[in-house]
Amino acid sequence: MAVVKIIELVGSSKESTDDAARQALRSARSSLRNIRAVDIVSTGLRGDNLDEYRAHVRVAFLIEGTEVD
Repeated sequence: MAVVKIIELVGSSKESTDDAARQALRSARSSLRNIRAVDIVSTGLRGDNLDEYRAHVRVAFLIEGTEVD
């Protein structure tokens, strides 16, 4: 039986919401193994001048020691 854990992250970028999502994934990859899915929950603009793109993402990863069915 596989066990998957889901965490939520918010990435940011000056370029685009897509880049913000990639930044969140890049950060997740630096400390997580066995990432199986990334879902974009929402995107938006932040900052005083609305010049910072944000992406709220859910990252699903397989818990080590569990098997994929």
